[in-house]
Amino acid sequence: MDPEILRSSFAVVERRAEFAVKYFYSHLFRHNPEVRALFPLDFPEDMERQRDRLFAALTYVMERLGDPALPEYLRELGRDHRKYLAEPDHYAAVGASLIAAFTVVAGSAWNAEVEKAWAEAYGAIANVMLQGAWEAQQEGQPPWWDAEVVARTRHGDDLVVLTLQPDRRLRYSPGQYVSVNAPHLPGIWRPYSLGNAPRVDHTVDLHISRVEGGVLSTALVRQTREGDVLRLGAPGGGLTLRTPGERSLTFIAAGTGWAPVKALLQQLGDSHEARLFLVARDTSYLYDRSAVERLQARLPLLSVTFITPAPGRPKAQATERLLTALGNRAGWERSDVYLAGPPKLVDEISGELPALGAPAERIFHDLLAPTSEGRTRPLGTAEWLLDRPQPNWHNPSSRAPGA
Repeated sequence: MDPEILRSSFAVVERRAEFAVKYFYSHLFRHNPEVRALFPLDFPEDMERQRDRLFAALTYVMERLGDPALPEYLRELGRDHRKYLAEPDHYAAVGASLIAAFTVVAGSAWNAEVEKAWAEAYGAIANVMLQGAWEAQQEGQPPWWDAEVVARTRHGDDLVVLTLQPDRRLRYSPGQYVSVNAPHLPGIWRPYSLGNAPRVDHTVDLHISRVEGGVLSTALVRQTREGDVLRLGAPGGGLTLRTPGERSLTFIAAGTGWAPVKALLQQLGDSHEARLFLVARDTSYLYDRSAVERLQARLPLLSVTFITPAPGRPKAQATERLLTALGNRAGWERSDVYLAGPPKLVDEISGELPALGAPAERIFHDLLAPTSEGRTRPLGTAEWLLDRPQPNWHNPSSRAPGA
């Protein structure tokens, strides 16, 4: 494979991403109609999500050609794709349709040399993904876990904590997330962080905030009841504790970003110095206060700061108040920082922290996409080029930039 051929030809294709994806799916479904059932494209937001996910995954790979960490990412991707019931034949079909779409979209930039490079690259990618899927199967890992809802705690109209009992043990590290599916919405999966460290009874908590117009989040918050069964994909994500005992910790959690931070705090020992900033758009979203109090009682060196907008002020003021509070604190050079919350807030705060003295390589958060649920966006080429959205990454685990 010639990385430069791959990157330069992909740059041409990416300029017509909208058309490329539409052609790709049309070609795939026409030549492989049985594959259509694997793609949840009945909802407009899922067509957009699939488009972004496909090109985000390709971009991720193109940027990391030659990176020793790339094969593990691809193996994880292959393990994760088992929840879509992806089989080896499906990989071949996707590869043929991808190259067909690229051939049409690239125009004169496509030739025999470029096609050979892409055929070899896709073959290598598919082989590593299939290896990951095979390894997961050999380890006895199911495509998904069926998990019964055993408790449901409502916090206002739009937020719920679901306690689930998986049908078999779900092995994960505090801070990781799982993808979630409701069986009556086949093919629609969304990532949610696990809100607790592993328990003796193997139950797990999901903190779910409803997104206006969101298909799955609305079903989970407003329709799911005790006794219902959800599906959980394999755990993923890199927001796991990696701080030596001699360094302090700073946790910043906004909204349901409290879930992974809560799990991380639960695994701390009582001698670890830590500070927690809990951010909410208003006081009604400062939920789970009793859990915070229990953690404070168990962790004597934990300080907690709650941050909300002033009464009657817009929710964006919470970010301003958080930045002010962070600026008033010292000791950033000896602290590891763990961030969780809405992607826009995480991006903004992680960008500001180095100026306070926090080493960029010790700012940790997952790369999760901003949700497209409840958001309509034109699918035209001009919009894609001039106001390009952050792509919907397909569950890559990463630390903050530079980490």
